[in-house]
Amino acid sequence: MSTVAGIFNSSAEAESAAERLRSAGFSDERISLLSPGATQQDLDAVPTTETEQPGMGKALGTAVGGALGVAGGLHLGAAAASFFVPGVGPILAAGIIGAALLGAGGAATGAAAGGALEDSMARELPHDELFVYEDALRKGHSVIIVTLDDEGAVYSARAILDEAGAESIDAAREAWWIGLRDAEAAEYEAEGSDFGEVEPVHRRGFEAALHPAARSRSYDEDLARLRECYGDECDDRAFRRGYERGRRYHTDMLERYRG
Repeated sequence: MSTVAGIFNSSAEAESAAERLRSAGFSDERISLLSPGATQQDLDAVPTTETEQPGMGKALGTAVGGALGVAGGLHLGAAAASFFVPGVGPILAAGIIGAALLGAGGAATGAAAGGALEDSMARELPHDELFVYEDALRKGHSVIIVTLDDEGAVYSARAILDEAGAESIDAAREAWWIGLRDAEAAEYEAEGSDFGEVEPVHRRGFEAALHPAARSRSYDEDLARLRECYGDECDDRAFRRGYERGRRYHTDMLERYRG
């Protein structure tokens, strides 16, 4: 499975992009839309789900058929969810993949298919990009995610999102790091070290700490996963330091945006 995603300045622009994708033949089940700023009325309109995920705060349940009025009436994946994401805020998710990625749980992910999200699809969700989506949502932007089995369709989906004015995930990821880089460099320069020499390794450690599997773990507790993903590089001092800084960053986000 491949994933194509784009970030939009407004939910209206993202909804328009979703309509373009549908018109081009992409099925609803393959398209998800994430938008920030659910109102308290939105959150109170649906029952609490029994599939609340650890660390997600009070994740509020789903409504089949887009009954929340999410995404201008789009019924993406026949599921819509409204829930609170710690460190991000209240989120509206239309579509199976977006709800699953942000932790709405089995009720949302199974609404269209009548069952749990397929294990193979769940494993291939773009968890490594989740912090980029969260950063975009914190800034008031909306995110479209398209999942595809056909590699040839990737180029078509990307072209449609580009034409609709999307910022690519790669561009957003770079902008996010540029915003953090000076503070990270200052930590090294205070010791008389050259940050430029270790930046790539430090950054990989920093981003590794933002994976959902890592967020409740220390470096030592997460070491088995890190070795599997990064090999011996995770033993590098710069990687470990980056990991610890990434954990601090995530903790700061939780505190800053605590609901």
